[in-house]
Amino acid sequence: MARVFITGSSDGLGLMAGRLLVEQGHAVVLHARNDARAEDARAALPQAEAVVVGDVTTLAAMREVADQANGRGRFDAVVHNVGLGYREPRRVETADGLSHLWAVNVLAPYVLTALMHRPDRLVYLSSGMHLGGDPSLEDLQWAGRPWNGSQAYSDTKLHDVLLAFGVARRRPGVPSNAVSPGWVATRMGGAGAPDDLDQAHRTQVWLAVSDDPDARETGGYLYHRRPADLHPSARDTELQDRLLDYCRDVSGVLLD
Repeated sequence: MARVFITGSSDGLGLMAGRLLVEQGHAVVLHARNDARAEDARAALPQAEAVVVGDVTTLAAMREVADQANGRGRFDAVVHNVGLGYREPRRVETADGLSHLWAVNVLAPYVLTALMHRPDRLVYLSSGMHLGGDPSLEDLQWAGRPWNGSQAYSDTKLHDVLLAFGVARRRPGVPSNAVSPGWVATRMGGAGAPDDLDQAHRTQVWLAVSDDPDARETGGYLYHRRPADLHPSARDTELQDRLLDYCRDVSGVLLD
């Protein structure tokens, strides 16, 4: 039996992954951004070991979520599922002066990776939209350019792949992979999304707990358990390090 922590798991793909893990006999700790959503998560998956509560839009909350998770002990796997979608109509600034979308989608996974007890496996949720991401790492907070929610989302999903690959290099004994769940009919994806919802959570579960040799590989970007089309800059180790260094400088948190 494995113990798995899933961020952003009060509903949608995170909750679906938690439910499948429980069905397979694993222990799951969920995460919700507030008490009301935590109650919803407990009602939806009463077999969950616990629900960690914290809105990861601020650095203080990210640290608190990491502290709560660490208080539950070390996990065998962490699935960084938390994220905001591409329909953000305007740039929203967090209390730390960061883009709300970037803070949740990129900085939160970075900070939690850095501060939580090191698990055996790491999984980061990306998207096929990462292929349209801007690899320049210029104006990551959209402070100087007109807001474009779809582009900003694509950028963050490229950053998630860079994060997964950068962590894979820095932690060679910890398989670290990125996943595209497809465009599926969740609250984020919308009712008209065309991909198979039943498959959308299975790759991250497989990466988290499977004994298959392929699930123990590291530095991959997968869709339905197979390598998927990858942004041509994603394997650029200098770019990976630049993003990790930026996250370190913004957060004051070192990832070793």
